[in-house]
Amino acid sequence: MKKKVLITGFDPFGNEHLNPSLEVVKRLDGKVIEDVVIVAQEVPTVFHKSIQVVIEAIKKEQPDVVICIGQAGGRAQITPERIAINVDDARIPDNETNQPIDEPIDPNGPAAYFSTLPIKRIVKEMRKAGIPSSVSNSAGTFVCNHLFYGVMNYLEKQAPSIRGGFIHIPYIPEQTIEKNAPSLSLDLIVKGIEIASITSAKEQEDICESGGAIH
Repeated sequence: MKKKVLITGFDPFGNEHLNPSLEVVKRLDGKVIEDVVIVAQEVPTVFHKSIQVVIEAIKKEQPDVVICIGQAGGRAQITPERIAINVDDARIPDNETNQPIDEPIDPNGPAAYFSTLPIKRIVKEMRKAGIPSSVSNSAGTFVCNHLFYGVMNYLEKQAPSIRGGFIHIPYIPEQTIEKNAPSLSLDLIVKGIEIASITSAKEQEDICESGGAIH
């Protein structure tokens, strides 16, 4: 029986002409790999609207797994996120000029939600394939964390059988021509997200091994 994974990627923001997360999900949309069907959804880099777009995609696609993907410029690895926190604290405006500072995402929600993806298993599988990866313990406080929290909040209350989480990816090389920042090739990131999708669809239980980090 085929499993379905919904992956989401953001449109460009912050003066960037592209967002690697969107480029990655476009490449994987419609692929069937090892009985895992991957479907993609573009998401606006906008507080609240991003959550609604993904909720509608979840209702439409009825996936087994939801993996939201976002750019983390400055990181050198693909980093599955462990936790989403209930706060918006935007250092820059989103794509509709919203800039919430020290505001709860859901005033009635819990302080945080943990990913229900097998994040350490994903890291292990990516590393086996030669892809730099590690667990991250902070998804930030911009739209990435906002969407991560909002999706987990929805799944917890409305669709507890669907597992979900968030993965940050680095810049791709063309974004760093004038930046002193690490990058990974788009091909390598696509392979990493493919591995994450298949692993998440096929493995519900995570492995228990050291994955602590300062970020």
